[in-house]
Amino acid sequence: MSLLRRIAHYRQLYRLTPVRYSSNAKEETIDHTKQNDSETHFGFQTVKEDEKWKKVHKVFEEVAASYDLMNDAMSMGVHRIWKDIFMERLSPVGNGIRLLDMAGGTGDISFRYMKYLQKLPADDRKPSHVTVCDINQNMLDVGQKRWEKLNLPTAGDTIEWVCADAEKLPFDDSSFSVYTIAFGIRNCTHIDRVLAEAYRVLKPGGRFMCLEFSHVSNEYLKWVYDQYSFQVIPPMGQILANQWQPYQYLVESIRKFPPQQEFKLMIENAGFKCVQYENLTFGVVAIHSGFKL
Repeated sequence: MSLLRRIAHYRQLYRLTPVRYSSNAKEETIDHTKQNDSETHFGFQTVKEDEKWKKVHKVFEEVAASYDLMNDAMSMGVHRIWKDIFMERLSPVGNGIRLLDMAGGTGDISFRYMKYLQKLPADDRKPSHVTVCDINQNMLDVGQKRWEKLNLPTAGDTIEWVCADAEKLPFDDSSFSVYTIAFGIRNCTHIDRVLAEAYRVLKPGGRFMCLEFSHVSNEYLKWVYDQYSFQVIPPMGQILANQWQPYQYLVESIRKFPPQQEFKLMIENAGFKCVQYENLTFGVVAIHSGFKL
């Protein structure tokens, strides 16, 4: 059975109907800067705040082994270009840098940084250190195995793996030069606490950088994007990874994440300066950047 036929089969099995949007429809405005005392969202579901992290943890336990495969399939490989651009915007100098890669489980950002370091002249370069941090040990296990297979010469640069919550980091104040988080912050229960912790652990002059799915503003492109997200990605997850619900959650979580400008304000409210963002692929993803000054 071809991939398209199998997608159609699973759509019928789960009784999916096309997602319809009107350009004249009024969208609900959600203030993401305020946190409900007891409830939050898990995709389109409303759940208790203390339940969300458990549900998210379960999602990534289930998808860890197939995470990289599904990233390639869902984005048709474009996620690799987004991450390359993200690293270019970081423009790391690579001289004694301490990088915290939060939600970095499988290592995509950290490995790019380590490869970048090895291209720099060795003369007078101080070794850098990367901390890959994730709340899910399964994701870290996948990343560590990938790192071992990569067998990259590091010329004194070091990497470590830490299982920890982005809202309660086990690191001292002013510990890192750079904090990166790619496709992870939307899964956190309290985004404001994640940003506060990022600010706390960064050194003065340190940089915060976030790569995350965002919002397409063009109505026609948005319609195409929504159809692909809801009608193709969950069936694809079922076919390639035998997982429907985790990928249903992932596309729903993107819609619940704050729009670009609103997220920019949240970063500024956490204390960061010179905050800006850049849309990639018409706003499908965005890079947000700020400094602790």
